[in-house]
Amino acid sequence: MKILLTGATGYIGKRLLPVLLDQGHEVICAVRDKNRFHFSGSGGKGKISTVEIDYLKSDTLPDEIEIDAAYYLIHSMSSNISDFERLEEKSANNFLKSLEKKNVKQIIYLGGITNEQKLSKHLASRKKVEQIFASSKICLTSLKAGIIVGSGSASFEIIRDLVEKLPVMITPKWLNTKHQPIAIRDVVKYLSGVLMNEKTFNRSFDIGGPDVLSYKEMLLQFAEIRKLKRFIITVPVMTPRLSSYWLYFVTSTSYKLAVNLVDSMKIEVVASNNELEKMLGIKPLTYKEAVALAFERIEQNEVISSWKDSLISSSSDNTLLEHINVPTHGCYIDRREKEITTDVNRVIENIWAIGGERGWYYADWLWHIRGFLDKLSGGVGLRRGRTNQTEIMSGDTLDFWRVLAADKDKKRLLLYAEMKLPGEAWLEFRIDDVNGKPFLIQTATFRPKGLLGRIYWYSVLPLHFFVFNGMLKNIINFRG
Repeated sequence: MKILLTGATGYIGKRLLPVLLDQGHEVICAVRDKNRFHFSGSGGKGKISTVEIDYLKSDTLPDEIEIDAAYYLIHSMSSNISDFERLEEKSANNFLKSLEKKNVKQIIYLGGITNEQKLSKHLASRKKVEQIFASSKICLTSLKAGIIVGSGSASFEIIRDLVEKLPVMITPKWLNTKHQPIAIRDVVKYLSGVLMNEKTFNRSFDIGGPDVLSYKEMLLQFAEIRKLKRFIITVPVMTPRLSSYWLYFVTSTSYKLAVNLVDSMKIEVVASNNELEKMLGIKPLTYKEAVALAFERIEQNEVISSWKDSLISSSSDNTLLEHINVPTHGCYIDRREKEITTDVNRVIENIWAIGGERGWYYADWLWHIRGFLDKLSGGVGLRRGRTNQTEIMSGDTLDFWRVLAADKDKKRLLLYAEMKLPGEAWLEFRIDDVNGKPFLIQTATFRPKGLLGRIYWYSVLPLHFFVFNGMLKNIINFRG
C-alpha cells in the first residue's frame, strides 16, 4: 500500500517510518524541508519518496501521487504560545484539502486524551483537529494518548532533567494531577496496527499504559530506576507563570513549550477505554518498563529521534534553506586554519562528536556561561545537547546550534546559531587540501543587526582568540 506520512522528521514519524517499511508499504514522506529528511535504515530503497509541503500554506500534493492511507502527525504546540490553536486548525484543513482528489481510504490521527470537561488550549485544539477530520468523507481512525515515554520524547527528557538535576524539588501543586503514560513503542504498535484495519474505521480510541500515576509518582519512580534519592515538596502558591519559568530554567524545554505544557499538566489525562489493546493483541509496557527501555537505548547510543531536533524546539521559525548559504557581505568573519599532522579520519570523528557530552574541546566553562546567559535571555541554552553522541545529520540540534550541513564525504560540518543574538551566526568546520597537505579550516561568520550587533562582535572578539585557537588545536589532537 501507498502511505502518506506527515511529520516524517518528527519524534513519532521517525519511529513509525521503519515499521511501515518492514510491513512492506511504500511510504511518501511529507516534509517542509527535504534537507532535514534522512533515512539510514535498511529496507527503504525504492520504498521511500519525499514531497515538500507546508500545511500552514496552501500547498497541495502533486497530481501524480496516489495514496491509500495518510498519517497526520503534525503538532504546533511549541511553535506559539497564544496562536497555536489557529495554526493547528489551518494545518488540518489544508491537509484535508490536499487529499480531496485522492482515493484515500483512511486518515490515522494521533491526538491527546480529552475526557475532562474543562480542557487546556492544547487539548482543546487537538480535539478540534479530530472534529475537522471526522467531518470528512474519508474514514478516520483517531488515537488519543497522554504522556509518551521513550528516549528523546519531550516528557521523558523533562522528567529526566528534573530528577537528575534536583535532589530536592519545590514543585507546583499540579504535580498531583493524574496521568496515564504510554511507552513510545506501544504508540508505534497502535499506529501501525490500525492501518487499513476496517474495524477501526470512523472510531476513536484512548491509548495508554497500565499505570495511572501523578507527575510526582512518575518523578519518584524515575528516580528509583536511576537509583537516586529524591524529595518532592508541592506548594499551592506557584502560579502558572512561575511554573513555566521553573520548567524552562531547570529543563531543556523552550519557554513556549513550557507555557503550553503547564497549561495541559493541570488537566487529568486518563484513558476512558482501551478496547484497541485487545483488538490488536497489544500488552502495553508499564511506566517503569518504558523508562528502563529508554535508558537502554540511550546507553547504547541508539536514540532514533528526539523532540529537540524539531525546528519548534528553538526560538526560530525559519527553515534551514534560508541559512545554508553562508553570507559574506556585511559580515564579520573569523577564519582559522591549521595543518593536520595526525590521522585525518580521527579529526573528522572529533568534529562529528563536538558538543553534547564531548563538549567544545576548549574552555567548556565559557561555553556553559554563554549557554546560561542565553537561557536567562529566553534562548535555548546548552541543555538540548545532541541526540546521538557520534553521528550528526542535517536538521539536528547541537546544544544552541542547528546543523545545516553534515557531509563526511566532503569533510564539512556547518552549524547555525539558535542562541539569542543581535544578528545571525554560522560556525563551519571543513578539511581541505592546501599544497597537498590536509588543513582543518574553522570559520565563524557573524552578520550583525544594527549597532548592537557590532558592539557584540567586538566585545567577544578577545574571547574568540583564545577559544577558537584552542578549539582548533584540540580538535586535531584529541584522542577519545
